[in-house]
Amino acid sequence: MNITAIEAIPIAIPYRHNGPATGFGGAVWTTANYLIVRVETDEGLTGYGEAFGYNVIPVTKLFIERNLAPLVIGRDATDIAGLMEDLKKTLHIFGRGGTVQYALSGLDIALWDLAGKRAGVPVWKLAGGHARGEIPVYASLMRLSEPDLVAASCAEALDRGYREIKLHEKTVEAVAAARRTVGDGVELMLDVNCAWSPGAAIEMAQKLAPHRLKWLEEPVWPPEDLDGLVRTRRAAVVPIATGENTPNAWAFKALAACEGIDFLQPSVTKVGGITEFLRVGALAELNGRTLAPHSPYSGPGFLATLHMAAVFAGMGAIERLYIDLEAPVFGAIGLPRPDGTIAIPDGPGLGADPDPEVLRRYRLDL
Repeated sequence: MNITAIEAIPIAIPYRHNGPATGFGGAVWTTANYLIVRVETDEGLTGYGEAFGYNVIPVTKLFIERNLAPLVIGRDATDIAGLMEDLKKTLHIFGRGGTVQYALSGLDIALWDLAGKRAGVPVWKLAGGHARGEIPVYASLMRLSEPDLVAASCAEALDRGYREIKLHEKTVEAVAAARRTVGDGVELMLDVNCAWSPGAAIEMAQKLAPHRLKWLEEPVWPPEDLDGLVRTRRAAVVPIATGENTPNAWAFKALAACEGIDFLQPSVTKVGGITEFLRVGALAELNGRTLAPHSPYSGPGFLATLHMAAVFAGMGAIERLYIDLEAPVFGAIGLPRPDGTIAIPDGPGLGADPDPEVLRRYRLDL
């Protein structure tokens, strides 16, 4: 089964959440933007993946079209490990992370989707997983800044069945408002997106201690400062989560061995797709770290993360970006139930293809 075409499809879907327009990466989001990767084969099968994303979509799309496509057309889609290793070696002149790895992630996920479809089994079964059935998800709130808005959004998430909530705030006041709202029986996490120096991280972590965080995520800039994470963990005795910006399994080796890190957070659309995620998951298990994947997606990247939850039994609730899309990418598949769980797809491949009408209606002209 050879690859005959690869296409990068950017889409932008309007969304709502409890607050004014906000976003990450230096941009305000009026839409939720995703980059879908479609791979076609000479056997008539089509696979779908997702490449990270967000504000870097135009660059990643261009890289797929100009650099990746010429290297993969005509290649064997069933030799996932061999093809991906060859591509990483060929493309390492561009770097071992960032746009290159995002593009490879989208391709790799699509290849696993194809493999599952060809075999007639779900990806999790191909990867040696078990029939887990469902997994709890946590509400990953957009950054709201105002404590009243944070409290209102937390209350709404509880009403919708979520029992774990992650904030993207940077003040003690906002976290305190969340804890008052959710009470003691709900897990609360905080992601500050590498906001602080180690000294500031230690000070803030100590101030946040009364609010009993399940984890403090990426507290230190730069994210590669493992010594800073260790110092923060020792001084504040708060679990530390990190890894969404770690570009590949080799880079995760140091994180998995680091005593200052409790939760490893590979992102399937950033780290190299399912193939690389499986390696990171093995590292986590061997080093006694808990997998808590970065997955604020609504496309194939989210379905891929669900399949990984069926492979790694120690994975707890997974991240679901707390927004309401005008049109879900897969219809009802991949949406939370009233009890705060999501069914792990059991159909062939990823278990669902993006709605073609959604791809047509919300496609960006880049």
